[in-house]
Amino acid sequence: MPEERIARVAVTRVSGASTTRGDDVLVVEEPLEIRAGWRSDGEQREKAISVTMRTPGDDYDLAAGFLFTEGLIRSADDIESVRHWGSPNIVRVALSEGAKIDSAKLDRHFYTTSSCGVCGKTSIDALRVAANKLPRGKPPAGDLIHRLPVALRDGQSGFLATGGLHGAALFDEEGTMRRLREDVGRHNAVDKVIGSLFLEHATPLSHSILMVSSRASFELVQKAIVAGIPLLAAVGAPSSLAVDLAREFGLTLLGFVRDGRFNVYAGEVG
Repeated sequence: MPEERIARVAVTRVSGASTTRGDDVLVVEEPLEIRAGWRSDGEQREKAISVTMRTPGDDYDLAAGFLFTEGLIRSADDIESVRHWGSPNIVRVALSEGAKIDSAKLDRHFYTTSSCGVCGKTSIDALRVAANKLPRGKPPAGDLIHRLPVALRDGQSGFLATGGLHGAALFDEEGTMRRLREDVGRHNAVDKVIGSLFLEHATPLSHSILMVSSRASFELVQKAIVAGIPLLAAVGAPSSLAVDLAREFGLTLLGFVRDGRFNVYAGEVG
C-alpha cells in the first residue's frame, strides 16, 4: 500500500492480563476540496464544490466521479483537465468551453464526511439527480453473486493492511473484475471506481455489477443509477430509502452478500 495512504503510530496492545507496546498501521484520512473552473459569458468562474474526508490517492478519479454522480456533468467531454491546485488536498476540475453546468447545483455547496455522502443536502428532492430508469437485463446467476465478496476482499490490499478501508469493485457480467478502489469513505470508494471509468469514456456501465464492502445507502444507489449500473451488491444491509430508490429506477439491489448467502431487495437474480 502506498506510504501516503498509511500512518504508523505507537500502540499499546492488551490481551487478557498482558500488555505489549509496538507500532500499528492506520489508514490516512485527510480532507479533499474539489473545485470547478469554467468560463461563462466571457468570464472565468471558480467554485469550491465539495470538501470530503478521504484517503489520499486516486484523487482525480474521485473528483470526476463525484461531479458525474452528483449530476453536475454528464460526459467526460465536459472536463478539459484535472489537476491538484496548490495543495495535494485540493483538486481543480477545469470544465470544457461548451460544458453546461446547472448553476443551482453548483450553489449547493456542501461538506461531506467520510461516513456520509449526503450530509448538508436539505431534502430528498435535492438528492435525486437527473437519471433514467435502468433497462431490464438478464438476471445474474446466484453462483456468480456468491463469488463477488471473496474477489473484493482478496483485492483490498489496503484493508488487509489496516482494517480501516471500504472497498468498491466493478465486475462485468461474467464476474471478471474491471476496477477496484478503496477509501475511508464508502461513497468515495464508489466515486473513485466510477470516476476512473468515466474519465476513460466508458460510461454508462450498463453491463456491470458494483460490489461494495459496506451497507447499501441511498447515495450509493443513486451513484450506481447515474452511472447506469444495473446491479448493486453490498456486504451489509440496505436502508429503506435505498430500496425505494432502487425499485423506482429498476436497479437490482442485493444486501448481506457474504458467506454464501444474500437477500434480494429489488429486482431479481436467476
